[in-house]
Amino acid sequence: MKRNIYLLAAILLTALPACRHNKTTTDNMESYKKGTFGYDLHFLSQKDSLVTLTSGDGEAQVIVSPRYQGKVFTSTSGGLGGKSLGYLNYTALEAEELNEHINAYGGENRLWLGPEGGRYSVFFEPGAAQVFDNWHTPKPLDIEPWTVLFSDRREVALEKEMQVSNYLGNRLQVKLSRKVRLLEASEIKERLGIAPAGGVKLVAYATENSVTNAGDFAWTEETGTVCIWILDMFNTAPRAVTVVPFDEKAAGVVATTDYFGEIPADRFKTVGSVAYLKTDGHFRSKIGMSAGRTTAIAGNYDPDSGQLTIITFDKDREGIYLNQEWNPEKDPLVGDALNAYNDGPLEDGSIMGPFLELESASPAAFLSPGESLAHSHHVFHFTGGEDALSEVTEALLGVSIQEIKQVF
Repeated sequence: MKRNIYLLAAILLTALPACRHNKTTTDNMESYKKGTFGYDLHFLSQKDSLVTLTSGDGEAQVIVSPRYQGKVFTSTSGGLGGKSLGYLNYTALEAEELNEHINAYGGENRLWLGPEGGRYSVFFEPGAAQVFDNWHTPKPLDIEPWTVLFSDRREVALEKEMQVSNYLGNRLQVKLSRKVRLLEASEIKERLGIAPAGGVKLVAYATENSVTNAGDFAWTEETGTVCIWILDMFNTAPRAVTVVPFDEKAAGVVATTDYFGEIPADRFKTVGSVAYLKTDGHFRSKIGMSAGRTTAIAGNYDPDSGQLTIITFDKDREGIYLNQEWNPEKDPLVGDALNAYNDGPLEDGSIMGPFLELESASPAAFLSPGESLAHSHHVFHFTGGEDALSEVTEALLGVSIQEIKQVF
């Protein structure tokens, strides 16, 4: 009971300032169909005082939620009646009781702390076997509200101070900060080096994320440390494919593919310098790629909806990346900078989504008190015809739409 009262008070205190920044009216939105941005905006507005970033013509919009950990819940390139591009777990959002492991509300871009598993894990208590029954998402990343520092029509800044305990038994005082900014056409061209053909609808945003050591001791190999972990959740589709270019000349394996057991050849393959993962929501699978291998870009294409999503992110080729596998025996200082996930049924037949994820991580945050580490992650959604989208994939991913469609 005390816990519920605390959470309610924290939510109210954080949500009140955000009310001043909610620029979108949700009157008369009951008429929007499920799957549209207007439907999701109306649904989420019953849960939180949202911050909605909006282009001048109202076509590109992005929903950011202070109550739900500063998530970008969803976006659209078609206004209120356009397709909602993020994954929302309506069942979890309507649940009356909290889940002890994770409250998987969804959201197409969220800021977490890694590592999930391993010697520095912040998801397992010291000495606990690293199995699902003992896995718990830190509350500030799962159910606690974040504070809005600033917002206008194009940008919002949020932060959260927290304490997380790691597998070594150390308690780390952390401050997380993030800005979400809707990108103008000129910024998109500068970032990607291309301007899509006419007729292609586009919404894009930048997230600037930072972690600060707010404690009184340095984060070292002996104490353990954290990394910034950005996870993008999108809806799966029968023919959707994640596309990950890589550096053929880099050392080491192309990708880690045995997170949940090896992936069958008809679901994951490499062709030349591009890796492909089927994302139909029918088979739980995950790949990881090192900072040396990844080219700091990845995409997902669904031919049935004509939807192409691209992510880009910072990477440090010489940086130390943390191992996130659920295995404390592995070297904690050898991990991935990029991950891609396809949801699927668990052994008992249950399924969390289904959803797919594109993820990036920062290097390890070996920080002295007061020091910070930053990590940028950008999301671009293109909607259009195959010929126009193929120009985008050829320029950014090195393959055509036809090649993506025919790979499996």
